[in-house]
Amino acid sequence: MGIRHDQGIVLRSYPFGDADRVVVLLSPNNGKIRTVAKGIRKTKSRFGGRLEPFTHVDLVLYEGRNLDTITQVAVLEPFPRLRNDLDSVIAAGTMVETADAVAQEDESSMRLFLLLHRGLRALEAGRNGPDLITSFLLKLADVVGVAPSLLMCASCGGVDDLHRFSFGGGGVVCDRCGIEGSVRLREGITVYLAALAQAEFGLLPETDAGLSGEAMGITRRFVEYHLDRKLSSLAVLD
Repeated sequence: MGIRHDQGIVLRSYPFGDADRVVVLLSPNNGKIRTVAKGIRKTKSRFGGRLEPFTHVDLVLYEGRNLDTITQVAVLEPFPRLRNDLDSVIAAGTMVETADAVAQEDESSMRLFLLLHRGLRALEAGRNGPDLITSFLLKLADVVGVAPSLLMCASCGGVDDLHRFSFGGGGVVCDRCGIEGSVRLREGITVYLAALAQAEFGLLPETDAGLSGEAMGITRRFVEYHLDRKLSSLAVLD
């Protein structure tokens, strides 16, 4: 036990005891960490609003047997702009929810942390919309090793007649393979999904209104299938 420094992005928090909260963060070097902010629910808490979700913070922690206690916290990036836009809040909520679902404790999560950080920065810069969420979810799937096949059949490796998508089968499938339970795709959607998966958040392809909604729907169902849970942050869009 002792004092250590760390940094992280706040994913969520919940009450603990009469005046404390457990704050869950994503740290680049230590994965998901659960900490205690003592007295944060009191009016005169010294932590103020520095431990709100989406905030990037620098921490001083006192290591405990089960939970580390936050003794100091400094805000590195508060992301104030995204908090004033409902669509951005929904998108940020999806990002932290999925990061929370896949992050492991006591395990380096540098790629996942950097992905979440870039996503929040894109929202703060005013970028938004279904394509940004889709791009983030596809990149997250790649980080955790379940990226869908988008330009070749997930079953046979062929590149022709890719008209269906299998959530359990790992991506697009050709007409010959026709995996049971696969769904029919609109023309052009596979190339659109691949472009969103590969592009940086600041350089996403021009939005195609005819494909954007379907692209997010397919990606959402794919991620929910592999997480074995519904994304509650996107339920408001339903």
